[in-house]
Amino acid sequence: MPKNGIMANNGTAVDTRSPALSWLALGVVYLVWGSTYLAIRVGVGHLPPLLFAGTRYVIAGALLYPIALRATANSRGSARDRTKPGARAWLAGAVIGILLLFAGNGGVTFGETTLPSGFAAVLVATVPLWMIVFAWPVQHQRVTFRTALALAVGLGGVIILVGDGTASGRISAVIVVLGAAAAWGFGSVLSHRLAVPSHAMLAAAIEMLAGGVVLLAVGAGSGEFSRIQWSSVPATSWIALAYLIGPGSILAFTAYGYALSHLPVTTVSTYAYVNPVVAVLAGIVFLGEQFSWREGLGAALVLASVVITLHRSHRASRPAPVRDGEIPEAEMLPPEDANALSRR
Repeated sequence: MPKNGIMANNGTAVDTRSPALSWLALGVVYLVWGSTYLAIRVGVGHLPPLLFAGTRYVIAGALLYPIALRATANSRGSARDRTKPGARAWLAGAVIGILLLFAGNGGVTFGETTLPSGFAAVLVATVPLWMIVFAWPVQHQRVTFRTALALAVGLGGVIILVGDGTASGRISAVIVVLGAAAAWGFGSVLSHRLAVPSHAMLAAAIEMLAGGVVLLAVGAGSGEFSRIQWSSVPATSWIALAYLIGPGSILAFTAYGYALSHLPVTTVSTYAYVNPVVAVLAGIVFLGEQFSWREGLGAALVLASVVITLHRSHRASRPAPVRDGEIPEAEMLPPEDANALSRR
């Protein structure tokens, strides 16, 4: 993911040589990551959630890891950055992977056994708000008026969504998904304080492997394996799993990195409020999910808070020197940083 080209108005290095391919990559992020909520909902219809999510990430991580090692070795960074990750990097990656993929994506996958995919996607859109909450004690970032406004607007949307979940008897699933979003937000903030590999793809592969193994272990411990009736699992569940491994994890992450390397950060980060819209529409079209007026109002408030949050982040961020194959921390804006894989 080389960073070549000119500086955009916001200070981001942008490659102007292939605009069509850059926008195509961003379109992949919009559609694929937005549609992963639909794939999760289809998959957990007949496969246990933790086993389903764990299998996804162990396979995706195993496929991505050797590719990431080669990309790291061929990068133009320092000799230290081109070496294989040591125990410290694996430990840091495991901590972040457990927060993001076990607690984060695992919680979303579990929640979608009950919640409609579009509804779950809107709840996950609160991740930038959780990042604001955790950035205060972890990174000592002050809470500005704009930040407080974003939190207030988002909180109003969450209250409406929780109320709708209570009315429909799905309050426990709503709490689980909100907890998953909080875990993702905390892991994203904490990732900047731990010694995760500087190469984004390598960090993601380690986190997927670690999070996937924990998901499988907890799933096995809870008896999920013994409850599977293999003969009754339809082809659609396996297709959903394959979609999440390939397009949903590896392809979309690569497209995200390419788009981030060739388009302004402000443009790429629009996926944060496009993905929930795609998820809602996909659920309505393909699964016949219903979206009430209360859910629509709550979703509008949550997405408005995301817009306020991202606008604040773009104004505050400053570009940093970048080595080939890396995504700078200043561009790892909420909710997706180098770990951009897996609330989806």
